[in-house]
Amino acid sequence: MSEIQIDIVSDAVCPWCFIGKRRLEAALERLRADRPDIAPRIRWLPYFLNPDTPVEGEPYRPFLEKKFGGPEKLAQIQAHVAEAGRTVGIDFAFERIEIRANTLRAHRLIHRMQKTGNADALVERLFAAHFLQGENIGDIAVLARLAGECGQEEAAAAAYLRSGEDEEEVRAQVERGQRLGITGVPFFIFNGRYGVGGAQPPEVLLDTLRQSLDAA
Repeated sequence: MSEIQIDIVSDAVCPWCFIGKRRLEAALERLRADRPDIAPRIRWLPYFLNPDTPVEGEPYRPFLEKKFGGPEKLAQIQAHVAEAGRTVGIDFAFERIEIRANTLRAHRLIHRMQKTGNADALVERLFAAHFLQGENIGDIAVLARLAGECGQEEAAAAAYLRSGEDEEEVRAQVERGQRLGITGVPFFIFNGRYGVGGAQPPEVLLDTLRQSLDAA
């Protein structure tokens, strides 16, 4: 088997990152049909969509209404996102979300899991908890439970999150992305050389996957 490294710069409160994950999965499924010898190795890298979010989070709708210019404009944007989500099997439940979370702890939990393995299942659960169940993914108890659902020991995950472990490393990763010129997410990097910004259609991601493999 040959590996392809896929780095995904993302934030768990970004709906387009959830959609981008699904679109990448579709692209990889098509790639496997042609190249069953290719094994993707996915690494999730942190980004703060709203770096000034308080540690305890903030009310969801008021923040977005202010950011996007009022309730009508927000409704239009969310309708557009919801339509895109349905095409990849995501039924966004924006009405359930009360808190816009600070995602530093979520990124730290992803970082912790990637020290020993793959974090895809955790990332999926983070997206689902926020966008489908409306849970506060900045809350330690919620995050520890999600870690438990992914095979981690809940008490150990909670203790880790209460500590400051890996906080500086996660912040440093965000800064490295900024130095590379990444100003929006999702952002995909294939084999360290080919970058694609935005939740592009599977066809675009597949084309870039193939380009990166040909170059390698």
